[in-house]
Amino acid sequence: MNTALSISNLAKSYGKQNILSGINLELLPGEFLGLVGVNGAGKTTLFKCLLDFTQVDAGSISIFGLAHSRTKARENLVFLPEKFIPPYYLSGKDFLAYMHDLHGTKYDAVAVEEILAILDLDPVFIDKPVGQLSKGMSQKIGLAACLLSNKDLLVLDEPMSGLDPRARAYLKKYLLTLKEKGKTLFFSTHMLADVETLCDKVAVLHAGKIRFVGSPAECCSAYDTDDFEQAYLRCVNAEA
Repeated sequence: MNTALSISNLAKSYGKQNILSGINLELLPGEFLGLVGVNGAGKTTLFKCLLDFTQVDAGSISIFGLAHSRTKARENLVFLPEKFIPPYYLSGKDFLAYMHDLHGTKYDAVAVEEILAILDLDPVFIDKPVGQLSKGMSQKIGLAACLLSNKDLLVLDEPMSGLDPRARAYLKKYLLTLKEKGKTLFFSTHMLADVETLCDKVAVLHAGKIRFVGSPAECCSAYDTDDFEQAYLRCVNAEA
C-alpha cells in the first residue's frame, strides 16, 4: 500500500543546536497518528520540515509518494498551525470564502453552517471581523477552513488549542467520521486522552528523537502499565 506520509532519517539543526535527529515515521492512508512530546521537543519543527517551510539537513520526506519539496506533493494536504491568526480585518465568512478559492472549492453556505455546528460556533460570529473574536472562536474558523477543504491528509498542530470542552467533544466525534471516509490525520497534541480516543498510532517525540511509535495500547504494554499517561511518562523519563 502506498504511504500517505513517509519520513526517513530526518535531521534538522539550527546553528549548533540539534532539533531533530534520525526521525522515522510512516503513515498509511486512513490512519490517524498523534505526535506527543514536551514543549520544545521538536514537534512544530517537524511540521515545518514536512511542509517545506524550512530546509532539512538530512533524510527525506514523501507525501503520497512525492518528495515533500514538490508543490504537487502538498496539493492534497491541509495544514493548521498551532498559533493560528487569521487576517484581523477579514470577517470569518470572508476568510472562509478566501480559503475556498485557495483550495479550488466552491463556497457552500449549507456546508459551512454544518461545519460551524459541529464546531459549536454560532454562524452569527462569522459576519464579524476575526480581530474581534476570541482565540477559541478564531481557532474554530481555522478548523472550519481545514475541514471544508476536503483534502485527504490533515496536518494539524495543536488543533484543540483554545477549544471549550463541548467543541472538543464535537470535533473528535466528527474526526472519527472522517476516518470512516478514509481521511488521514497527523496532529500534535498535549492531550493524551485525545490520542487514545482518535489514534491508531502515537509517536512520542522527546529531545528531538522518536522514542516510541505504536498504538496507545502497545505503548502501555511496552512500559508495563494500563495507564497511557503513565506509559508516556515512563517513556520520556527513561531517556532523560
